[in-house]
Amino acid sequence: MKGIRVGLVGCGFMGKSHSNAYLNVAKFFPLKAKPVMSVICDKDKSSVKSFKENWGWEKYETDYKKLLKSGEIDLVDISTPNASHKEIAVMAAENGIHIACEKPLAMNSDEAREMVDVAKKAKVKTMVCFNYRRVPAVALAKQLIDEGRIGRIFHIRAVYLQDWIIDPDFPMVWRFKKELAGSGAHGDLNAHIIDLARYLVGDFDEVVGMDKIFIKKRPLPAEEAGLTAPGKKQKGEVTVDDAVLFLAKFKNGTIGSFEATRFANGRRNYNKFEINGSKGSIVFNLERLNELEFFSSTEPQYVQGFKTILVTEPVHPYINAYWPPGHIIGWEQTFLNEIYDMLEGIAENKDVTPGFEDGLKCQQVLDAVIKSAEEKCWINVDEM
Repeated sequence: MKGIRVGLVGCGFMGKSHSNAYLNVAKFFPLKAKPVMSVICDKDKSSVKSFKENWGWEKYETDYKKLLKSGEIDLVDISTPNASHKEIAVMAAENGIHIACEKPLAMNSDEAREMVDVAKKAKVKTMVCFNYRRVPAVALAKQLIDEGRIGRIFHIRAVYLQDWIIDPDFPMVWRFKKELAGSGAHGDLNAHIIDLARYLVGDFDEVVGMDKIFIKKRPLPAEEAGLTAPGKKQKGEVTVDDAVLFLAKFKNGTIGSFEATRFANGRRNYNKFEINGSKGSIVFNLERLNELEFFSSTEPQYVQGFKTILVTEPVHPYINAYWPPGHIIGWEQTFLNEIYDMLEGIAENKDVTPGFEDGLKCQQVLDAVIKSAEEKCWINVDEM
């Protein structure tokens, strides 16, 4: 197979992360088909032009519709605000283009369901960019659970805590606008820990939740600039949540608690979960992403206790592509790992996970929590 021609839509924070992955993935992994960085697309001509030069894209485009109809790409990578995901994905599928899409997949379950149906009909490969599945320590947690090392799972408690919008003068970037983001910390952060819970524990059954907006008005931005922007004196109304907490029942009997907030002072990117089972427990913290804590009650009592596994051995998932044991990897490598899986799925004509169906199931949980917060009751996820 020839190289896989990539078109990346969006040159913000995620566009940079994904570009770094396409630029370097073939330098680490033995690919069956290498990525060709064909087109970078963004509506801001000055930004996309300089982005092209900096990251090594062959050309730039300012209209994604022209890109998708050009016949110049085999894979589109959607790294735009959430409101545009569906339109780009549907048009890509109708043009026979494989799709990688940032999370959350869509604005709601109906949009996500349409994306799943169109992609299935077109028989294109899909991937939702839940990059934390590709942290080697998380993949090891999955292996230990599948091997039965912690036994029957009783609990999962997961949090994703950040603090970057506590300042009331932080301006109204797109992530504060419901019409562009769909939700706030919920879709941005809870989406990640919901997907990790589905990956490690199983499917959700029912949820009950609450949400909160702490700062209801913010300065309008003088200009958009990804996660940051200078502000004006005039203010606009915040229309998405600042924090969402919810409880969950899983179909296999597990129970869970989840919290996402951007108001946890001192927590920069604190994505942590603990899973308790009949034979042991697992703890992971993204801020120490090369480590996995593991407790086993099957060991002799006099040596029982949580042990910290440094996940840097060649036997650990993905690690063999990088450095010798003990030489840690970073957040950016999670994107190389996921892009590697996507490219191999296309080259070998096999499905990639998490695909659009996983994105839909995550969206159903997100929607059920929102409905629960509105109606103040438990909501069945499958009804969304």
